[in-house]
This record gives sequence, structure tokens and C-alpha cells, in this order.
Amino acid sequence: MCCCPFFSLAQVSQTTSSSASPVHRHLAPAARERARYATMALFFIAGMAYASWGVHVPTVRDKFDLQPAALSLALFVLTGGSIAATVGNAKWIARAGTRKACLVGGLVMSVSMALILVAPSYALMLPVLAAFGAGMATMDVAMNAEASAVEEALGRPIMSSLHGMFSIGGMIGAAVGGVALGHGVPSAVHMLLAGLVCAGVLAVACPVVLPHVPHTESHHGGTRSSRWRSPVLWALGAVALIALIAEGAMYDWAAVYMRDIVHSTPAFASAGYAAFTGAMAAGRFAGDAIRARFGAVQLVFVSASLAFAGMVGALVLPFSITALAGFAMMGLGLANMMPVLFAAAMRVKGIHAAEGLAHVASIAYVGLLFGPVLIGGVAQATNLSIGLSVVALCAALVAVIGPRVLKRLGV
Repeated sequence: MCCCPFFSLAQVSQTTSSSASPVHRHLAPAARERARYATMALFFIAGMAYASWGVHVPTVRDKFDLQPAALSLALFVLTGGSIAATVGNAKWIARAGTRKACLVGGLVMSVSMALILVAPSYALMLPVLAAFGAGMATMDVAMNAEASAVEEALGRPIMSSLHGMFSIGGMIGAAVGGVALGHGVPSAVHMLLAGLVCAGVLAVACPVVLPHVPHTESHHGGTRSSRWRSPVLWALGAVALIALIAEGAMYDWAAVYMRDIVHSTPAFASAGYAAFTGAMAAGRFAGDAIRARFGAVQLVFVSASLAFAGMVGALVLPFSITALAGFAMMGLGLANMMPVLFAAAMRVKGIHAAEGLAHVASIAYVGLLFGPVLIGGVAQATNLSIGLSVVALCAALVAVIGPRVLKRLGV
């Protein structure tokens, strides 16, 4: 990228993206905009698919009469499939191109999600969950690499708003799933319909995304190098891991904190979770403009500081309104961590965009997998308030380390 250590990601985007990349320079502006909308649709269905599954975790538990350990194993298999695909499919995505990878990963995701609740036994459901995780992860890497190419083609930041579409898809998927359950729609039918919707959107959107060709050289020129030997990617991955420990903990423990510590009603406990996710979605839609104006370094520092302040406020003042406000601040603060870090990973010199993203994502998802377990372990040994102080610590670490990594790496 740029050798100047104080050159921010937004500045890099302005210099490298002032015109479309050579592969896309011939495309009309309207074609680039259509590609943006198609990529937004891919992010939306990915969020919808993940939320549709999340609604039915209790369904799976009840169907197979699972004890907590067996349910945890099922969730671990899903995440394990995601991590394995993230690590193993990066080179294939780089060779095949993001259009094909989005289609293949998305179809695997769509078919497997439709089969999860059809599996006749717990043992047969586990490989279906692994396939679902692998399909989602393959699509995740491919659509983020596609987003990076669209961002370059358009010459302006769009990554955060695309991640915002993932959040919107998640909220709508969860809402539709809740309505379906409330009206007695069979769970297997709901998952089948959700899979059909995802497959239909894939069929419409994938032909419109940018016509990526297989890459044999680095994303920005230069000699190809192994992502495993890149200190840049390891540093970005470490920051992303810390950020996802905090994010994963909020998804799993926010409502529990509202019930057990704040002693709020079940409805208000749900409002705390909604405040976090809703603020995250809003923060992502605002993130592109902020990154373009102030740069990635400033965005990461302010965002992490906001998350730290929100978590500390919710812990120090365990009242309904203050906890609600604190969780909203957490959502705003964490909203743009992954978009900024993923965008940086896809612009590392000498590494293909898909491989750089896969490397950082595979490290980061370990935090998403073990973060809630870490919080639970600390809470078991002490109490939940001290357990969630780990979230505040993670936010503080990102505020201190994240900007330094971006500055020193020149990404």
C-alpha cells in the first residue's frame, strides 16, 4: 500500500480508488451501482440466514431433547465448519473469482439451512450444520472481497453500509422467524422458505456483481507472498479477535445481564439486546461517511472509546435506562470494527484480497467462538458484572492497539 505509517485507510482508498481497477475500468457508472446493490442483497440474505437459524436454536434443542453440552457441541460444529472453510477456501476463491464463490457458497448455505430441521437424528444434523457454517463462511469471504472491489470501482467507502445490510437482514430474519413461530408455521417449513428466498436472491444478484476474473497477482500489484508469513495480517487479525470477543459476548450475555443484574422485565431485557443490535446497524450505515471524512485510524479510536464508555456505564450504573444507553453505545462503538479491519486486510500489498480477508477472519472468528465462553467462565468464578468487564477491557485494548496497528502498517 503506502510506506507512510500515518497514512490512513480512508486516504489510501482515495488514492487507490480514484478510478476503477483495471478489471472494472470499462464498466459504466450504472453497472458499478448495480453491482453495489447486488452486493447489498448478498449481505442482506447472509444476515437473514444466520438470524433464521438463530431463532431455531431452541427448536433444535427441543426436537432432539439436547442437554446443554450436546447443544454446545452443535454450535461448535457450525462455527468449526465456518473456520475450516474460511481457512481452506481462500485460495480457491482467489482463483475462481468472487462471483462464482458467492454463488457456490450461497447455494450451499441455502440448501443446508433448509435441511437442518429435516435431519432425522442429532448425528445426521451435525454434518448439515457444518455444511451450513462452511457455506456461510465461503460466501462471507467472497462477498467481502466483492465489496472491496466495488468500493474501488466506485471510488468511495461503502464497506460499513454493506455490513449494515447484514445487520438489517439479521433483524428482519429474526422478526420473520418470531412471527412464523407465533403463528404456528412448522419450523422446517420456515427454514425451507428462508432457504428458497436466499437461493432466489442469489440467482438474481450474482450475475450483476462485478465480473471478477481469477487473480494471479496481488490485489495491488507486486509479488505474491504467503498470508501465513505476513505480520500485517497477524496484527490485524489480533485486533479483530479482541473486537469479536466483545461483540460475541454482547450477543450472548446482554439480555442475561438485563435480567439477572439489572432485574428488568423480560420485555425490557429484550429491549437491551435490541438497543445493541439496532445501534450497531445505525452505526454501520453512518460509518462510510465518517471513514471518508476522518479516516480509519480516528474511526477505530473513537469507536472503541465509545464502546468502552458504554460498557463501563452499564456496569457501574446497573439500572434499566443506563444499561440500555450503555448497550446502545456498545453497538455504535463496535459497529465499524469489522468493516474497517476487513477492508484493511483486503488491501495488504502482495496478498490477494480474498486470502487476506480469510486470514484475518479466521483469527477473528476464534474470538467470536470462545468470547462468550470466556465471559461465562469469569462470571462463573466471580459474577456476571466482573465477567462483562472483560468486554470493557477488550474495547480499551482495541482503542489503544487498533489505531497503532493501522498507523504502523500503513493500511
